[in-house]
Amino acid sequence: MLLAGKEWDDCFDSMERSAWRLETLPVYTMPQEAERLERFLSGEPSPDGCTSAWMDEVRRWVGEGKSVGRVHLVTRPLSDYLRFEFEYYYRHHVQVGEDIRILDLTDRENPGLPDQDFWMFDDATVVLMRYRPDGTPVGRELYEGNPEPYRRWKRLAVTESVPFLEYMSG
Repeated sequence: MLLAGKEWDDCFDSMERSAWRLETLPVYTMPQEAERLERFLSGEPSPDGCTSAWMDEVRRWVGEGKSVGRVHLVTRPLSDYLRFEFEYYYRHHVQVGEDIRILDLTDRENPGLPDQDFWMFDDATVVLMRYRPDGTPVGRELYEGNPEPYRRWKRLAVTESVPFLEYMSG
């Protein structure tokens, strides 16, 4: 089942405990980010005190006792997009309570994680994120199988990764 619009929003609105994502790509081609990406590439840093609808949602969910997190698989050198994402998004998102972690695979083997982005809600509902090779999103698909492999992959990714701020300071 493909998810868009209200069906996709309902995944977040109906979560009771957690939303978690595995990110595997070095580039996500998102038209709504093009202007900010250009500013970053021209040397303009992300302003301190920046806010977004996502940050407001994360702040609310965390205030309700829910957790929101992700692990992003990376290799160095980081792509321009990842450097942008770290500066314009991640550094702000952790300030409102999103648990962002980095798993750097530059000098090590992948510990067994899939080459597939996904969201998992309440450790039960899995949504597969589909992208073209250039990182352009093509859709979201509700996974209707057993979520146990995704739970294992989440545990593995979290165990093998480091918090974003620790990664940036190292």
